[in-house]
Amino acid sequence: MKFIVSSSDLLSHLQAISRVINSKNSLPILDNFLFVLNGTTLTMTASDIETTLITSMDVETVEGNGKVAVASRLLLDTLREFSDQPLTFDINDSNLAMVITSANGSYNFIGQNGDEYPRMPQLQDDARTLAMPVSILSSGISKTLFCTAEDELRPVMNGIFFDIAYDRLTLVATDAHKLVRFKTIHSSTSVKEDEEAVNFILPKKPANMLKNILPKESGEVEIHFDKKNAHFKLSNYTMICRQIEGRFPNYSAVIPTNNPNKIIIDRLSLLNAMKRVSVFSNQGSNLIKLYFEQNQIHISAQDIDFSISAEETISCQYDGDPIRIGFKSPFMIEILGNINASDIVLELSDASRAGLILPFENDPNEEILMLLMPMLLND
Repeated sequence: MKFIVSSSDLLSHLQAISRVINSKNSLPILDNFLFVLNGTTLTMTASDIETTLITSMDVETVEGNGKVAVASRLLLDTLREFSDQPLTFDINDSNLAMVITSANGSYNFIGQNGDEYPRMPQLQDDARTLAMPVSILSSGISKTLFCTAEDELRPVMNGIFFDIAYDRLTLVATDAHKLVRFKTIHSSTSVKEDEEAVNFILPKKPANMLKNILPKESGEVEIHFDKKNAHFKLSNYTMICRQIEGRFPNYSAVIPTNNPNKIIIDRLSLLNAMKRVSVFSNQGSNLIKLYFEQNQIHISAQDIDFSISAEETISCQYDGDPIRIGFKSPFMIEILGNINASDIVLELSDASRAGLILPFENDPNEEILMLLMPMLLND
């Protein structure tokens, strides 16, 4: 088979799917891209068995059809060194010898039998569907992914929980210290109005793939899922991944509902003050203390071992009783960095219960809530 393709277009597609490939694969064939030529459409696949990413593009001057597996690292390293130009791919169907010809030279590869590449998992007949604008899914994943855990003992925490009801979609991620709940509407779903919500857990790796791909896409994303696998279909990409099996924690039970102390504050002012003061916190605990009183927040940290301390006072809107609470500074900084709003609302009940961080105004069709567990204060 033979075809001509733009070097930069091909590189762009291959770089997007190459992130799936592991540095060490159990099957040597997974070190390759699978090329399938059918008419003028070239389909490229990368996989690590658990997650598979597929993309396709149009090519020119086609002769024949077929499939071949191409060494991913060798091909990417070659394509990166070309300026944008047409490249001719000529593959011998009998021995899979491949020659790439550019304006100035030729490059010889040996392909592998494309039939050895693992087949994609098929969904069950009872698979459910969900559709929504790409922009909403992109926003939901980017605002929850940072909260996923790295917990070998509780793998269900290592992904994003998709909770799908007839009239809404909720994405949740937690690492037991912090939690994010993202609510939005969807375009359509196969979940009926009188039916219980259905759900699945999207692992961290495919979620990262989607986070990188979705901003470049437009239109709608179609999600099909059964009890084991999920398919995400976009205009230029298709991703197939195995779900995390297990029962996700009851996230609603840990969100405190009665929070009498509500503080409104400029997000950047609090974020920058936290960053400055946290430099002086104990390296082991990273404890930072917040003391709220009439329209003021006192932020302090100290490290007794090195005799260093810092404190700042910033203004806010608060007229309740004084309250003191401690947080792990990297977690608080991470949460504040993942909220887009200019003003935020802190909702607190007491120093021993989780604090809620909410945007003062949500984006259209979105409702986001972030939760952070406090640290024990000895004073």
